[in-house]
Amino acid sequence: MRMIRASKLRQTGTGLLLISAVWVAACSQDTPPDTAAMATVAIDADDIGGVVSSNAGPEAGVWVIAETEDFETRFARSVVTDGQGRYVVPDLPEADYQVWVRGYGLVDSTKVAARPGQQLNLTATVAPNDAAAAAVYPAAAWFAMVHLPTDAELANLPGGMERYLAIFKNGACVGCHQLGNAYTRAIPEPFRELGSSQEAWVRRIQSGQAGAQMVGLAAGELQGLPIKYLADWTDRIAAGELPSWKPPRPQGIERNVVVTVRDWSTEKAYMH
Repeated sequence: MRMIRASKLRQTGTGLLLISAVWVAACSQDTPPDTAAMATVAIDADDIGGVVSSNAGPEAGVWVIAETEDFETRFARSVVTDGQGRYVVPDLPEADYQVWVRGYGLVDSTKVAARPGQQLNLTATVAPNDAAAAAVYPAAAWFAMVHLPTDAELANLPGGMERYLAIFKNGACVGCHQLGNAYTRAIPEPFRELGSSQEAWVRRIQSGQAGAQMVGLAAGELQGLPIKYLADWTDRIAAGELPSWKPPRPQGIERNVVVTVRDWSTEKAYMH
């Protein structure tokens, strides 16, 4: 068995995340079903384990998250179920946890109280429709719905489409914001009464410490085109449009990842 470990810090709008992952590269989880094995999952005294199932049967390739607020920082550890819906959240610090399930094709499950050393079978809920399922799609699936400017609109922009995309994506916008997440793909309540969606977006990007920079790029260098197309994007989503791409669940070695998150600071901290 070969094991690879990786850790990194990532910045988010609510603080810093310390993410640790473990990949076990030589362990097959997709063995034929074993009814006896599904009843009890082998765990240690500092693990939580069990089986995730819905009315469709065992749920393979879905995330099980154990989280707690018992420490000075929020702590969460996430794993993926195997082909029989089994999971083990390993090596948990002693604490009271809330454990729940998220997966493509599901809606988030009810959180269940648990402690390390506990066998915990979890009930997943199949999404009743495509809209409910899409609520937990990756932000990129929603961001991909943003339409691009036409050649005529870009004719006077130095660098054309290449420059537009460089700024709109990692060069500026996506470099700081997870465009497509639940917050960015909707107009915040305080800005919904400003008239048009374009006016709401102008007001939105003026907010915060980087407002002048964002307005300078979106309304200045990119000639207002991002504002036009972000407004169109949020209007279409508000009207019920959904991503055309339905992400697949983790497969194979992707199911061997263990992710640990420690999150601190507040939602109003400026962590750039």
